[in-house]
Amino acid sequence: MNVVFAASECVPYSKTGGLADVVGALPRALAELGHNVTVYLPRYRQTKLVDPKTVLPSVTIPFDDQYRFCSVLDGGKHSGVQFYFIEYPPFFERDELYGLSTGDYPDNPERFAMYCRAVLEASKILGVPDIFHCHDWQTALIPVLLRTNYIGDPAFRNVPVVFTVHNIGYQGLFSPDVLPLLGLPWELFTINRLEFYGKVNFLKGALVYADYVTTVSKRYSLEIQTAEYGFGLEGVLRSRAGTVSGILNGVDYQEWSPDHDKFIAAKYSLDSNDLSGKLECKKDLLAQFGLQDAQLSLPVVGIVSRFVAQKGFDLIAQVADRLAREPLILVALGNGDKEYEELFRRLHTAFPTKFAVKIGYDNALAHKIEAGSDMFLMPSHYEPCGLNQIYSLKYGTIPIVRATGGLDDTIEPWDAKTKKGTGFKFHDYTGEALLDSVRGALHAYADKDGWRDLMHNAMKKDFSWSSSAKEYVRVYERAKQVRAG
Repeated sequence: MNVVFAASECVPYSKTGGLADVVGALPRALAELGHNVTVYLPRYRQTKLVDPKTVLPSVTIPFDDQYRFCSVLDGGKHSGVQFYFIEYPPFFERDELYGLSTGDYPDNPERFAMYCRAVLEASKILGVPDIFHCHDWQTALIPVLLRTNYIGDPAFRNVPVVFTVHNIGYQGLFSPDVLPLLGLPWELFTINRLEFYGKVNFLKGALVYADYVTTVSKRYSLEIQTAEYGFGLEGVLRSRAGTVSGILNGVDYQEWSPDHDKFIAAKYSLDSNDLSGKLECKKDLLAQFGLQDAQLSLPVVGIVSRFVAQKGFDLIAQVADRLAREPLILVALGNGDKEYEELFRRLHTAFPTKFAVKIGYDNALAHKIEAGSDMFLMPSHYEPCGLNQIYSLKYGTIPIVRATGGLDDTIEPWDAKTKKGTGFKFHDYTGEALLDSVRGALHAYADKDGWRDLMHNAMKKDFSWSSSAKEYVRVYERAKQVRAG
């Protein structure tokens, strides 16, 4: 099967979140199953390419005010996957992918409309796929365009679209004025298509026009059909419930595994039955945060996250001072809302031996946190899939999570009597529930034999991409059948 991926980011070329990890790994897993996979990406300022070749020097993209002309670069074939990059410096040669701290770029609808049209035009020349697989609102106009402006194009007549929602909270909401600017018909501005409380909603358009919709965990596919988690689109999804499914994200164990992680102080593995390297990683992690004099007997709780309320930082703020009195050390890496950045700075000032924070993102340090921590905290309000809790399992770093989305799908509650389970979960979205779960983990940590059993359970789990890729292939086949009539 020939599959074209359209996405706005992908490791190692560009990244703001888990979307980039998925688009970096899933095409490779599909290629290993024998499929031909092509990935189209914007070429940002951050995109590093080695001697790229221009395969399409000029692609004409119509806008209402003028034509714009982009080019397509050949990024080469890597691990069996072909990469192409849409180049248009006025739109993509910028400091960040989507916007600055002051807000999103105001021309984002034009930027990603150009990208979507360029993917379609390039595909007609470089290879029409058997299926398009699009990801998040930045690519949402591809299914919309295929069923409107391109509906008479014989090249795409029977080509289906699978659309994956990685986070329904990000929808691409814009003024209705963008429709004529982007060359889209006004009849799209209705409640059954793209209209959403007086605005144009790109994501809604994809949910309406895609042949199949997937999300990144089974639990999340159900949650977003409810008012609490659907962000206003739950009705659209419920109307299409038969074509909505959840496929859990896999992880890349070539990058995230303690037996060959190039960033950590010492290797360790379950197969060797020698986990002593984890203690060396713990010492190194504490030194990285300036806590080399801390008590090694205390469990280290790690956090790698965006500092926003969605990730549960409002709960941490509610109980932070009481957490400080517990027998633990907490280290956090991330950035986001200023109030939560200041929260961790305040905690470090008040409790310098118990709390430490580094503002920003550092991939090497993220690996060190996974390897050197004893526990990993993810108290998210909602979490479509989550990857860090899965990474943590492989490193024997026990997750403490709220039972939502992929966190609920991947973590089994620890039972000290039966010695079954892989972590700790709480359900109520309250600071008290979070604190109780942390205390439960601390109590379990005091039982060294039981904790070793828990670590073994966690490290045995396998969330590699191979099984998830096969599920996607089954969805592709169903979408092809639907489109063929």
